[in-house]
Amino acid sequence: MTYIIAQPCVDVKDRACIEECPVDCIYEGTRSLYIHPDECVDCGACEPVCPVEAIFYEDDVPDEWEAYYAANVEFFNDIGSPGGAAAHGVVDKDHPFIAALGPQNTDD
Repeated sequence: MTYIIAQPCVDVKDRACIEECPVDCIYEGTRSLYIHPDECVDCGACEPVCPVEAIFYEDDVPDEWEAYYAANVEFFNDIGSPGGAAAHGVVDKDHPFIAALGPQNTDD
């Protein structure tokens, strides 16, 4: 089990969750942040600090954002488990599902 990051993060990337994560498992893509499913220890520290309420435990993802589970997991298919986001830096890509989204309204 893991936490995932859904639509409210796209084009926002506040990064408060990155600072709160004790295991450095939240990676930054071009348009969104992603939680590595194998590196996450399910502590939940990231969820309450997200100002746009984009982080969900995988069993609690709202139906409308169901596709974000696969997007979070599959984002790591070609980079594997680097062992920490800080050392890896920004990943210059997004999952195709997120990359294909139109610009998200950040004025809410």
